[in-house]
Amino acid sequence: MDGHRRRHNQRHNRFRHLFPAISAISGAILLLFFLLSFFAPSPHHLHHFRHHASFDENVISDDDDAPRVSSTFKVPTSSKMISDRNVWSTSMSKFYYGCSNASSQFPKAQSITRPNRYLLIATSGGLNQQRTGITDAVVAARILNATLVVPKLDKKSFWKDASTFSEIFDVDWFISSLSKDVKIIRDLPHKGGKKWSPYSTRVPRKCNERCYHIRVLPLFSKRRAVQLSKFDYRLSNKLETDFQKLRCRVNYHALKFTDPIIKMGQTLVNRMRKMGQHFVALHLRFESDMLAFSGCYYGGGEKEIKELNKIRKRWKTLHISDPEKERRQGRCPLTPEEVGLMLRTLGYDKDINIYVASGDVYGGNETLNPLRALFPNIYSKETIATEQELKPFSSFSSRMAALDFMVCDESDVFVTNNNGNMAKILAGRRRYFGHKPTIRPNAKKLSRLFMDRKNMTWEEFSSQVRVHQIGFMGEPNEARPGRGEFHENPTSCICEKTNHKSETVSLPRKIRNGIPEADETGNDEYMDNNRESYNQDENEDEDEDGDEDEDRIVSNLQYLLNDTLVDEFSTGSDENELEDLLSD
Repeated sequence: MDGHRRRHNQRHNRFRHLFPAISAISGAILLLFFLLSFFAPSPHHLHHFRHHASFDENVISDDDDAPRVSSTFKVPTSSKMISDRNVWSTSMSKFYYGCSNASSQFPKAQSITRPNRYLLIATSGGLNQQRTGITDAVVAARILNATLVVPKLDKKSFWKDASTFSEIFDVDWFISSLSKDVKIIRDLPHKGGKKWSPYSTRVPRKCNERCYHIRVLPLFSKRRAVQLSKFDYRLSNKLETDFQKLRCRVNYHALKFTDPIIKMGQTLVNRMRKMGQHFVALHLRFESDMLAFSGCYYGGGEKEIKELNKIRKRWKTLHISDPEKERRQGRCPLTPEEVGLMLRTLGYDKDINIYVASGDVYGGNETLNPLRALFPNIYSKETIATEQELKPFSSFSSRMAALDFMVCDESDVFVTNNNGNMAKILAGRRRYFGHKPTIRPNAKKLSRLFMDRKNMTWEEFSSQVRVHQIGFMGEPNEARPGRGEFHENPTSCICEKTNHKSETVSLPRKIRNGIPEADETGNDEYMDNNRESYNQDENEDEDEDGDEDEDRIVSNLQYLLNDTLVDEFSTGSDENELEDLLSD
């Protein structure tokens, strides 16, 4: 009996020592599982938008190696019958026109310009960001009753272009066409055989008339010349109507490209026209730097993550982002494939001609192939012009950008995958000159559809895309007056034809304290749906983002945007390059 009890105790002691070992091993396994789950890419991301994915015209699959699964998502061969609308024009455009003439209460420059008061500005960023700076500089000179010296273009930024103002724009036309509004000279006058040395300063972003009077005007008592550095978006969106109209006269009439740029740009347009009755221009921002800055994930696996993270390390001020949140909030540029799918849902057929204005696309042909599968007729300035023809421009990023600007401006339909400066400026310009179709993706809503598209039919997918794109197609009255950049939505410079007022929804015509007020609206069903969709998106923006600015550049650099209460700040070289990178 005692022997049996001793053997039982020995077995009990062995098990007692074995339990902690088993527990430790189990804990280690659980910890390892947790770490692998935490660091591994989420299945949601791996499923989404693989730019290495294969694309078949009828069925889209995520991976060539994956087993074939029957999918209800099939892209039709033709899109001609999908939409009954005219895809080459906006429905309400015939009722509106651009109007930017000065009122009778706007004095001529000769009567208000003060002697020995000179304003100089140094622009910043790429061609289109500099264009906004030049436009606002003319208005700033008018606010200060100063003579404007022809602006200096940025030669040190990310774009590294040594072009001068007169090599991009017709300087004589610029000076003469604005002579009634602002006195403009080519260079500062000399004093005692030497040029004046201007006082250099910087004004806050979104500075209004009062801000300029307080911050800049007193400086002219110290120096006869004042230079405003890094002059981009330094003027408020909310100004008196005559100042807004002056902005439009500068941007849409006075800033004319030089003859060589116009000649080559028109050649490109003519060649696109010869290929078919209509063509679409796509501004595609999908360079590696752009994607790294966005903080988004595009399904390229470990290779993409390593490559883009390496680029991101160049900017010490760039915050760590949540790729899923960035996409959910509509901050990720659409992939070429997503742009193609959007266009097919909107009724654009496979055989249309598309001109692509872009830099070096991340992933090269592998990224562009899904777009080519949807639209085989893809062109660029490099494919429709010879190397010799482009030689005078190819070494200068701004001149090459000017050629793309011309083709995009002249296109029947302009579409963009981003909300950069070129997209904004062309959206405003195309509104002013007849509301030509301008498609900006409703990225916040579309991102969810693109992620879930395998779980729906093509008919369901395309129907929802068309609903979400209401208010993003270039129609009149899409955006609330005063919302966004004035260069994107120049409501003060768009008038309604009086003989059609009873038939259409009116644009805002009254300005009180520089802020447009809406007139009474009609009963147009399209515009009601348009406004309802827009307001719904705006409310969701406010719920999800609070007061966060929509501009990714401003968001990342944490600029303060208050009109008159912004303190002057300095920006480091990292921040300058961050801003320049997304400028066009």
